[in-house]
Amino acid sequence: LCLCALVLAVSCAPKEKKHFISDAEYRAQVEKDFAARESICAAAGVNLESMGLAADEKEALQFLYAYMPLGDIVNMSPEYYLEHYHLTMEALEQMPWGKSIPERELRHFVLPVRVNNENLDESRTVFFAELAPRVKGMSMYDAVLEVNHWCHEYVTYTPSDARTSSPLASIKTAYSRCGEESTFTVAALRAVGIPARQVYTPRWAHTDSNHAWGEAWIDGEWHFLGACEPEPVLDLAWFNAPASRGMLMHTKAFGRYGGPEEVVSQTPCFTEINVTENYAPTAPVVVKVVDDKGNPVSTEVEFKIYNYAEFFTAARTNSNEQGVALLTTGKGSILAWATFEGRYGFALCQAGTA
Repeated sequence: LCLCALVLAVSCAPKEKKHFISDAEYRAQVEKDFAARESICAAAGVNLESMGLAADEKEALQFLYAYMPLGDIVNMSPEYYLEHYHLTMEALEQMPWGKSIPERELRHFVLPVRVNNENLDESRTVFFAELAPRVKGMSMYDAVLEVNHWCHEYVTYTPSDARTSSPLASIKTAYSRCGEESTFTVAALRAVGIPARQVYTPRWAHTDSNHAWGEAWIDGEWHFLGACEPEPVLDLAWFNAPASRGMLMHTKAFGRYGGPEEVVSQTPCFTEINVTENYAPTAPVVVKVVDDKGNPVSTEVEFKIYNYAEFFTAARTNSNEQGVALLTTGKGSILAWATFEGRYGFALCQAGTA
């Protein structure tokens, strides 16, 4: 009788609340950002309260809706994003590295559906079914290499004007530019629970071109790979030499991201971060913006690389109250340009000098 009473008491005890975002302060920020969009979501017929969500499901969907582009709110249903969350958690449960992924990397580089400006599709479902059996017994490092080999089996590089095809569309055509290839590869890595992001150089410093590729998080470190261009090891690609002389390599992290990288800019949807030091010797470019009386000015500052016979804006940031703006770049020349109340100023800067 006592034993039955004890079992009954345990079975009736409330279950521990499972959080997708365990950091209470960050969770509160997400809730605030989601609340600011709640009227937009309501107009699109999105009502998370009516879906009977568990705490972790609700937090994951609030995170996605707080920062996704407005078109994604309208074009895809809440059930689509909920299924996406379930697939993410299933991948983490099945893959041997699943328990090693920190929450920050999970939030910003595994869960997000969107990589670039591609159409959203059901690629995570397809990719997980294809890749999970193929990488399940591997180390995280070897799994990244294997995923890239799989991507190469389906997509090859072909110049095209189409931007930016969805992962499943790339499979159907079997060709892509570097932007589509890296979108495709990042989506495939995320499908098996590996944090991944698309890295982009807006312009090479030494030649009239640009490029995009992938990075994967492995045991606390980011490694790069040429998307759909498999090599026997990571951190090796045809662009090692160009990147080592590059002025800026950056990526966009979904939502409010607080990682160790330098923040270039932040929008309501993403945090643009600087990853140049992963590839090249870097140094800060520091400029001070003042008016004609020498008073500091807080305004937008553009950093421009000379490429394709023009000064191309590679990054935008804001000068602070002291008029100071900083960007960490590869070593070389970069033009800083600022405008304020109809006036402008510019200076040719060398990285590592003020």
